[in-house]
Amino acid sequence: MSVIDPGLAASLWETTGKAGKITIATHMHPDGDAIGSSVGLMHYLETLGKDVSIVLNDRYPDTVAFIAGKGDGRIHVHEEAPEDTAEAIAGSDLIFCMDMNSFGRAENLGEALGKAGCRKILVDHHLHPDTEAFDIVVSKTDISSTSELLYYLLLEAPDIRGDAGKLPEATAKALLAGMTTDTNNFANSVYPSTFAMASRLLAAGVDRDAVISALYSNYRENRFRLMGMLLKDRMEITPCGVAIIIIDRQTAQNYDMKEGETEGFVNLPLGIRKVRMSILLKEEADRFRVSVRSKKGISANRCAMEYFNGGGHEQAAGGRLVKGKDLGSCPGMDEVAGYVRDCTCKFFKEQI
Repeated sequence: MSVIDPGLAASLWETTGKAGKITIATHMHPDGDAIGSSVGLMHYLETLGKDVSIVLNDRYPDTVAFIAGKGDGRIHVHEEAPEDTAEAIAGSDLIFCMDMNSFGRAENLGEALGKAGCRKILVDHHLHPDTEAFDIVVSKTDISSTSELLYYLLLEAPDIRGDAGKLPEATAKALLAGMTTDTNNFANSVYPSTFAMASRLLAAGVDRDAVISALYSNYRENRFRLMGMLLKDRMEITPCGVAIIIIDRQTAQNYDMKEGETEGFVNLPLGIRKVRMSILLKEEADRFRVSVRSKKGISANRCAMEYFNGGGHEQAAGGRLVKGKDLGSCPGMDEVAGYVRDCTCKFFKEQI
């Protein structure tokens, strides 16, 4: 199965071979795919004798911490130690940007990444990559995840030569975990290449049961208490078939929610027959983070782009609503819900 252009892969691995100190960056609020692809690449590059660091704008959630394993010493977080991330970027011979289509997606690290004097490589599966900012771009949107894209890129490496069994064990595990999270355990954005990847990694010895257990059977009780309350008391379904769930900061505090623990909540209403689109909003200090999911035939990406300052994939996208700009400076939940209701009603009228 040819997923990566061999010539492009050869150029990438030749460039990588010439670098000694390599830094890997990914997007803010890193999820399973961001961590899976970054950590998977880190472990592989270390087998080549490279000095590798990962730089993050903010800490990954506990729910995907098992992917990083004991790699914390090589993972630097800007919010915790900005001097370490700055030093790593400035001293790089080569920078890999994983699972983000532009430097801006790394938020506080974006400017330093863009100004770094070394060569830069983009590996990503999102729409609209900033191709001018990178020396080498591996971009493919019809693929489940950046973890899957990296898997096929690694198969083109000179020492792997198409044999998944030659991948480092830690790399194989991280890539399977990253792909699993971005497909919601094979529920969306799945292609023939995705199943082929999973099959070959299982044949190579990856313990998928352990990965699934770590991802989906290791939550705190608080998560399920909040989930039940939101579905019972906070979920609104509009006449247009849009489910709206809002998690304000006070509710998150009441349930002691940590970053990443509401992952997957946005998908739940799609199990309802009449729901065509599901939108989850999470309040932060100055904005609401917006997650948009839709059923086939409805573009979550277009909705996010037009109304929520974002974008993403056709059935899975995200964005934000900024207080004082898109909403009032201190918006109530009724105001936020009303805004979403009006936007999505207009969106569906335009679909007809």
